[in-house]
Amino acid sequence: MAADAAAGREAFFQATCQGYLIKVQVVPGAARTQVTGLLGDRLKVRVAAPPEKGAANRELLEFLARRLEVPKQAVRLASGSGSRAKVVAVDGLEPELRRRLLALLPPQAPEEPDLP
Repeated sequence: MAADAAAGREAFFQATCQGYLIKVQVVPGAARTQVTGLLGDRLKVRVAAPPEKGAANRELLEFLARRLEVPKQAVRLASGSGSRAKVVAVDGLEPELRRRLLALLPPQAPEEPDLP
């Protein structure tokens, strides 16, 4: 059972040959940028920027770079530039990066039901 819970917490990211892909659900226009938990198999992130002219995307990428302690140029949008559902690529193969990905989640973040 504990293995299932751990696997569920890791469902939002996937290792690649260059680093990781992170599935994100973005909620723009928040008071502050923060991770609020999981939404299905996506990391739910409230972003303190409007969804205009790429501002929310830039804020998301800068936030993830800070939290993952990687250079800004190591974090890029792989897909979903005009959507709330995004995939972010993070370059880096160091073992510590996986731990920092898991640390993005709030302690025992509740999983919200999938949206239709």
